[in-house]
Amino acid sequence: MPVTVTYWAEHAWIDPAVEPGVAIEVSDGRITAVRTEVPTPPPGATLLRGLTLPGLANSHSHAFHRALRSRTQVGSGTFWTWREVMYQAAQNLTPDSYFALARAVYAEMALAGITSVGEFHYVHHAPGGTPYGDPNAMGEALTEAAAAAGIRITLLDTAYLSSGFGEPPNHHQLRFSDGTVDAWADRLSAFKPADAGHVRIGAAVHSVRAVPADALATVAAWAAERDAPLHVHLSEQTAENDACRAAHGCTPTRLLADHGVLGPRTTAVHATHLTDEDIALLGGSGTGTCMCPTTERDLADGIGPAAALQRAGSPLSLGSDSHAVIDLLEEARAMELDERLRTRTRGHWTAAALLRAASADGHAALGRPDAGRLEAGALADFTTLALDSVRTAGPPPRLGAETAVFAGTGADIRHTVTGGRHIVRDGVHQLVPDVPRALADSIAALTGGR
Repeated sequence: MPVTVTYWAEHAWIDPAVEPGVAIEVSDGRITAVRTEVPTPPPGATLLRGLTLPGLANSHSHAFHRALRSRTQVGSGTFWTWREVMYQAAQNLTPDSYFALARAVYAEMALAGITSVGEFHYVHHAPGGTPYGDPNAMGEALTEAAAAAGIRITLLDTAYLSSGFGEPPNHHQLRFSDGTVDAWADRLSAFKPADAGHVRIGAAVHSVRAVPADALATVAAWAAERDAPLHVHLSEQTAENDACRAAHGCTPTRLLADHGVLGPRTTAVHATHLTDEDIALLGGSGTGTCMCPTTERDLADGIGPAAALQRAGSPLSLGSDSHAVIDLLEEARAMELDERLRTRTRGHWTAAALLRAASADGHAALGRPDAGRLEAGALADFTTLALDSVRTAGPPPRLGAETAVFAGTGADIRHTVTGGRHIVRDGVHQLVPDVPRALADSIAALTGGR
């Protein structure tokens, strides 16, 4: 018989308002009841002081990019020079070193209130492209790392077959490639995670550069047959758009539409440089868009048309991508503030809408529509933000959503609960004792301390 436990939230954001005194009852990993107007903690309840939110969803992650933090900030350069540094880091990954790094990165996410991650995974094989004895050893390392860090993962196994519009992979990219799209599908179909409870398996098209047009439908069909999420990097760089027009006479978005990739289970990542027709195709098909503002500005990619995409019908989610920072509150804030800079007007999204992008809509993009809400029947994934830090003190609790988005940071997270388990308690990760040391050691092992 499952045991019921009760969490008492001093304040809780129950979309769209903040409620004082909320009892959240949990059994067998799910919320069984949410009771408001509970002014004092029930006997035996676990206290959550501050503002409790649904668990945050990081819809786009490349875990090994965490090793690049600060290293790519010396001097100038472009997206393409940054990519060369990224390749060097990727070359040194092994299943063991990837597990150690990803465990630390996912623990950092839990400390920032993230309960589910979408891992856009393309480092599949050994350097040179030789498969490991277990062809899914790298994917297994990532799913096991998420379990060890106490968060859920949607592994978005990525097809990566070309260096650009039919050109063979370069020497860096050989370990990303399965050779053919059918080989990619066969490998992924054989992947059975050891602990499937916290894992969803999805698919990804790395980009229209890296997946030939005649292979796109195979990836889309694999996901459709399994009702699995399908993600794709889209129009992050104008160079990609130019090359696609030269090769196919159309934009990347049109190419994806013509090959059956777009639709409600699909999420376009970045979608920075779009035409009006592209926006209409994405919105009209119900394709989601994952914005990664800190990475997009870090790499000088540009400001994507997030507001126009949402108006057209594209649900928005958020990701930390290259992990220049891991902070979904910052991503939510940046999406609004970037749009203010672009348009010179304020108030494109309410704080509630931005929190929705960081929670419910992000979980939906990862194939978890039963997460991201504080309501009976939802997964018992939630996080609590301090309202008495130097950043958050002062505003009344009724403005908790505005405080979280426009003042709070990941450093203000005090508790994270996943599946009813208290993973972060009073700012301390319960499964990874020293997250900074775990990050430092795993990154040093990858970079040689350089």
